[in-house]
Amino acid sequence: MEVVLCLNGDLEHRLRVFGNRVPRRLFGPDRDEVTGEWGKLCDKELNDVYTSPSIVRVIKSKRMTWAGHVSRMGERRGVYRILVGKPEGKRPLGIPRCR
Repeated sequence: MEVVLCLNGDLEHRLRVFGNRVPRRLFGPDRDEVTGEWGKLCDKELNDVYTSPSIVRVIKSKRMTWAGHVSRMGERRGVYRILVGKPEGKRPLGIPRCR
């Protein structure tokens, strides 16, 4: 069974920007030693100072964990059938039954 977990390029870029915003704010501006001007830390400098897993990697890892969980479910479960790509049958009408 193959599971496709994709984040399109624009969404990945926006998540990476969001993930870097907080550490960039915490570590503040950087002063250039040659010119003496203040500026933002670039991504490479920020990764040198603050090492944490990328938010995109964390999301993909969680999705893979969830897909593994769903793949071990029974074949009659709705989520499993949707993951496999064979949703058949009808949904029950009305209020859900009590367990």
